[in-house]
Amino acid sequence: MEDVTDCTRQRERVSSRTGDPSDPRALEATGSSLRGTMEPMAPRATEEAVAQAAPLAAARAAAGGSGSADPLVGELRRAGLLPLLVLHFLRDEPSYGNALMERVASATNGLVAVNPNTMYPLLRRLEADGFVAGEWEHPERRSRRFYRVTSEGAAERERLAGELAPRLDAVAAGVAAIRAELELPV
Repeated sequence: MEDVTDCTRQRERVSSRTGDPSDPRALEATGSSLRGTMEPMAPRATEEAVAQAAPLAAARAAAGGSGSADPLVGELRRAGLLPLLVLHFLRDEPSYGNALMERVASATNGLVAVNPNTMYPLLRRLEADGFVAGEWEHPERRSRRFYRVTSEGAAERERLAGELAPRLDAVAAGVAAIRAELELPV
């Protein structure tokens, strides 16, 4: 059996003449296909490539953002808007995940959409942090899990509200300025 390195070298010689490493003539010259003929990258080369790659923050900046497709709400979400809304809603009465998702959508006029892959990990984290306490509707079987805010959760709600108030004001002022510039009715 022909050595993989020899096949690769022969294909490189042919492809250097044609300019295309996947050129069928390069493959015919070696009597092989691309599959299984490439040498694995040496661990050292991989480490060097990773070291030269841009850090995540630089890549996001180069891509034009911080990873959120929503410029109005993305910053608020990262600052804790969703935990604040959940703790706020649970302040009034116990609730469960789906109802909380509906309340978030309703309270934000659909501006903040929450799916189960976001809500349920958040509820588990809030419970692990002691901000909410959860109980099964029917403890003998898995049913809806109702959450209620704890005293620590009420304090966290106040902290988040104080932290987010200036950001909410800034978004509202920005939207008002856009409306005024476009001469849109209030």
